[in-house]
Order: sequence, then structure tokens, then C-alpha cells
Amino acid sequence: MKKKPLPEYIRAAIKCGPVPLDVESWKTKPRSKLTEGERVLRFASEYLCFPEGKMVGKPLVLDPFQCAFILASFDSPVHVKKSILSMARRGGKTLVMAVILLWFVVGGGAKQSAMVRSAAMTREQAGLLFRLMALTLQLSPALEGLYRVIPSSKKIVGLRRGTEYASLSRDAKSGHGQAIYVLVVDECGQIDAANDEFLDMLFSSMGTYEDSRVFLISTQAPNDASFFSLEIDSATRSTPDNVVCHLYAAASADLMDEANWYAANPALYGGYRSKEDIRNAAGEASRIPAKEAGFLNLFMNRRVSLESLWLAPSVWKENGGAVDLEVFRTHAVHIGLDLSMRTDLTAAVLAAQDDEGVVHLLPFVFTPSQGLDDRASRDRAPYQQWVKDGKLIAIPGATVDYEAVCEHLKGELDDLGVEISGIAFDRWRVREFQAAAERTGFAPYAEWHEVGQGFKDFSPRIEKFEELLLQGKIRHGLHPLLNMAAANAIAVRDAAGNAKLDKAKSTLRIDPLVAAVMAVFAAAHTEDQVFII
Repeated sequence: MKKKPLPEYIRAAIKCGPVPLDVESWKTKPRSKLTEGERVLRFASEYLCFPEGKMVGKPLVLDPFQCAFILASFDSPVHVKKSILSMARRGGKTLVMAVILLWFVVGGGAKQSAMVRSAAMTREQAGLLFRLMALTLQLSPALEGLYRVIPSSKKIVGLRRGTEYASLSRDAKSGHGQAIYVLVVDECGQIDAANDEFLDMLFSSMGTYEDSRVFLISTQAPNDASFFSLEIDSATRSTPDNVVCHLYAAASADLMDEANWYAANPALYGGYRSKEDIRNAAGEASRIPAKEAGFLNLFMNRRVSLESLWLAPSVWKENGGAVDLEVFRTHAVHIGLDLSMRTDLTAAVLAAQDDEGVVHLLPFVFTPSQGLDDRASRDRAPYQQWVKDGKLIAIPGATVDYEAVCEHLKGELDDLGVEISGIAFDRWRVREFQAAAERTGFAPYAEWHEVGQGFKDFSPRIEKFEELLLQGKIRHGLHPLLNMAAANAIAVRDAAGNAKLDKAKSTLRIDPLVAAVMAVFAAAHTEDQVFII
């Protein structure tokens, strides 16, 4: 069989380590002639089946870029201690790691009583690789009777040689006192610092075996000083013989350049990755500035700061249609409540969704009357004029009195004939506000629900808000306090793409928008959906 030249997109991604001459010769070679890397590929195709997707249940034949990584990692003239694979998300990194780990647990690479581990920063992330391995085994009848899966502890035991795989996570403080033979660190781009105590502990556990191996996989970290960036840069600069580094990344920051998509997503060549999904994400990123950084990092595998202005002015203005007050009288109404500091802005934003799925917003924003001129100068905002126009409500005194706020809201809602179904709140000073609400009789039948302001709770709310904006299904009436917040809100994202609004990085007050995001999510979901998140 004539050897096929290594595809150029794979050759360009190899930063150090051996360059495989052919990624398909293993298919026709006699078994006795196979290298170790080729034996891993033959093991996958003969014994394993695809665990999910359109090929589920069929023999697991890896893409050329996955084959190249395995061949480079196993067939080097010297023993490869560390293998690095970096590419855009959802491209097949986890699948190739599942194959490698199963090779060491139930395949020909199993060593008697050896411990094989994968590690991640969170329990949820740590469980993904275990899940994929367990699914693969369940759908691979050729391996029946050779393993035991223990879901409660996320372990898989190879019965022939007593090998044991387990997933570890930093937040579970697991992994101490173990002699690890093979270690996969999943999504290590999420490690912000140059050093990590959890990883140091795991790496120090590998000294028992001279032929131990470490696999680092992830999309790139946002900055050059992160652990994963330093690992890639070190491998690229010094090109050590015992390190493999395959880096698939876009050459430029042009969001709509398909060549960039292919450079960062090698699975596009084999059809494993959806091109339409990337196209849609690129379109959204071009319209919402806050999504651009996340797209560049997660879809194009570029190092880029994951913080930026959140909303494009054009998208915000497209949703500036008039608010229909009748919707608040005839549909469930939710309030997003952001109390902030007593000397700053306190925002209560009402949201109600009409029969067409459009969410209407009615903001009430409060500030102390004393010191108004100084705060207007500090924030570079015409607070005085907004008070005259009735868009900003000045509460007498030097601080925002919550009882006065509740009385004002109660009066406005009574005049409108509106009853509140739920109140979504940030816990800052909320006990004082709840006490004031009880004293004044404000929203007596509303259910109160706390919303954390971190990535976990706020990311799904930001996603819903963005979705409705892009669909043109928000009506905010161009309220000036919302306009100010939308023009200055900074969104920050973690390495997994989760987002939150960062008040410290925003140049002006964004409290009304924070309240609006919480209110919109509540109004656009059923009660069960809202509070599962």
C-alpha cells in the first residue's frame, strides 16, 4: 500500500516531537509489524466503538489528526514523558484521551496494578472523561468481562492486570498518596497561575515509574503567564526530544475567515465537527463584542483576554422599542433586584414576557438625593436631568432608604395594577430590603430567589439575555439608565466560556443592567427551569 503524505494541516500543528510519516499504514500492516502507536490505533478500531454522535456503536476509527498525535506520542525514538494537544473545543480532544486511557486500562498498555488517572479543576469537568470512557466500554462488546465500572467513585478497573483508572479533581482535593503511571490533565487552560499546587502534587506522584506519561489537553489559556501557555511555549522554544506538542490554532483574529476555522478545528476535515455551528458562533461574536473574545479563544484557539465590552450598540438599539405596560397587567411579572451600595444606584427592573415571546422591561432606579451632583461628576452621567425626567428616583437623604424604595415601588405597582410573581436578587443587603418589604407590604406574595453573581449562576442568564437580544425579543424603551449600563458593561469569561458581568471593570454603573439580566431570565422561563440552574 502506497503511503499517504501527512496532511499539511497536521504538519503545521506539530511544534515538537516526531513527525509521523503516514497515519494510515497501521490499517494494512501485519500485527507483528505494528509499532506501539499503531497497536493503539488498531486496538481502537477492533475493540472500541464510538460512544455517541452520528457514529455511535460503530467501530472507533480516529481522525488523521488524532492518529498523528497518538503515533507521535508512542513511536518516538525516545520515551515521551509529556504530550500536549491544544485545539478548539468540541473537536475530539476528549475522545482521543479516552482511547489512550483505555489502552492503559484494558488494552495492551495495561501494567500490573498500575494507577491511571485523569485530572481536572472541577468535579464536573473531571467526570466528562470518565463518562466517555464508560460509554465507550458499554458499547464495545469485544471487551465485555475485561473491566468493571464503578460510577459512584468514577473508577474503571481492568480485570486482567488489576489496573485502575479514576478521575480526580482539584475541588475534591483528591489524588494524594497515589503512585500514578499515566496522567491526563483535562482543560488545563483553565489554570490561571503559572504553578498549581494540585498539579504539583500529581506530578510528584509519578516518580515511581521510569516510563510514566503525562498528557496535557486543552484549548489555549487566555494569557501567556498561565500554566498551559508556559508548557506550550517551553515545548515550542526548546523542542525537547521527550515532549510532543501539537497546537491547532488560527493564524489571525479574522472571525469569518474559514481558513482560521480549519486551522483550529482539524476535525472539520473529517466531518466530526460541525462547520455550521462554527459559522453561527462567528456570526454572533461579530454582533456581540463580549462574545468575540470567547469565540477567538474557544473556537479559534487563540490566546486572548476573556473580557470585553458586552453589548454592541446596534444590537441594543434594535431592541429599544416601546414597552407595552399592558403586558405587565396580563402576564407573570418578575423583578430583578440589585441593591449595590447604599450611596450608589439601587435598581429594580420588572420583566414580563408577552404571547410572542418578547420580554418587556420596566426599570426603577434609585439614588440618594444628597451628593447627587458629586456622583454625577464622578460617573460622568447626567443624573440631575434624569431625576427631572423621572427616569432616576432620588430618595431623600445621604443613603438609599430601602423602606422608601419599597413604598415607591408598591405605589407604582398599585397604580399600574401589577402583581409581582417573583424577585430575583443578589444577596448583598437583601435581608434589610426584605425586612423593609415586609413592613411596607411590598410584593407580599412574591417568591424570593437568590442569584449568585459568579460564573455558575450568571452565565446561563447572560446567554438567555444575548439570545433574546439577537432575536429582537427584548423591549427596553431606550431607558437612559439601561442605555448607560449597556454601553459600559464589561463581560468576563472563564476558560470554559462561562460569562458574568464585572462591575469592577465597567467604567460606569451597570446595576440596572444586572437587575435586568436577572429579571429577563426569570420572566423567560418556567418556575422549574429558573431555579434548577
